[in-house]
Amino acid sequence: MKTREVHLVSRPRGWPEPADFALVERELPAPGDGEVLVRNRFMSVDPYMRGRMNDVKSYVPPFGLNEAMTGGAIGEVVESRSPGLEPGDLVLHDLGWREHAVAPAKRFRAVRPIDGVPPSAYLGVLGMPGLTAYVGLLDIAGLKEGDTVFVSGAAGAVGSLVGQIARLRGAARVIGSAGSDEKVAYLTDRLGFDAVNYRSGPVRRLLAEAAPDGIDVYFDNVGGDHLEAAIEAFNDHGRAAICGAISQYNATEPQATPRNLALVIGKRLTLRGFIVSDHSARFGDFVREVGGWLAEGRIEFDETVFEGLDHAVDAFLAMLRGRNTGKMIVRL
Repeated sequence: MKTREVHLVSRPRGWPEPADFALVERELPAPGDGEVLVRNRFMSVDPYMRGRMNDVKSYVPPFGLNEAMTGGAIGEVVESRSPGLEPGDLVLHDLGWREHAVAPAKRFRAVRPIDGVPPSAYLGVLGMPGLTAYVGLLDIAGLKEGDTVFVSGAAGAVGSLVGQIARLRGAARVIGSAGSDEKVAYLTDRLGFDAVNYRSGPVRRLLAEAAPDGIDVYFDNVGGDHLEAAIEAFNDHGRAAICGAISQYNATEPQATPRNLALVIGKRLTLRGFIVSDHSARFGDFVREVGGWLAEGRIEFDETVFEGLDHAVDAFLAMLRGRNTGKMIVRL
């Protein structure tokens, strides 16, 4: 059968451009023994994918040129030559950026539909972003009841869940940063956070005004001036989970901030980076706790949806520029 997929055709320098990608039609083989054919229904675009477009050594290999990129996707089994999966099964996998995939059955994890919850939730609140928020806040930053928590990129897929989990686990306050007044209103009115618009002034000043008594936990999705502001605002023995640095992903020169790392010594701070794939053993605990809150209506999640593989690159570029509220999803 014929299908379509998105290839990376040149490595971006600075901000990616549409010309760095190509939508390619290809012939897909029939599944062999132990393989399945899946029609993708939703695919994810995520900040980490920008790093994979650079040909540098990292925790995950770079995307190859002139071949299909990969990423989280939810699909439906169309044909199966494996006893573990049947046509109609809903599966989670990493063969996104394409309309169909043929691969060994072990590449796909069957998931059950949940009444009232779209299947795309397995790419967000019940998927990698949700587990990232859960592990980063609880295991890496060691949230304690009564902590004041600062979250950068708080209206995004990970940040919005970090703040909600913190509130449900007993944080005294959650302060989120976002890049527009509309997102600040979303955080305050719908999610119950305090929030600042980082485009309205220096982040250090905005955070100092929002948290005059300091912060205890920082969940970092942005890096740069946000990390510098958090170091300034930390109380003694503060803890930071360093998840991402989206403010620097498209920089072509080394960034100066944070310029106040010496404060880490006197304040006895812990700044700890992490990769969520190292923590897959926590997936069961995460699904039980966060899934329970979701079923009870105590967790909210939002999606920004682009339609069709033709617009997958548009969705990715919009996500990098912060034009999503909640998880950025492409519906195929």
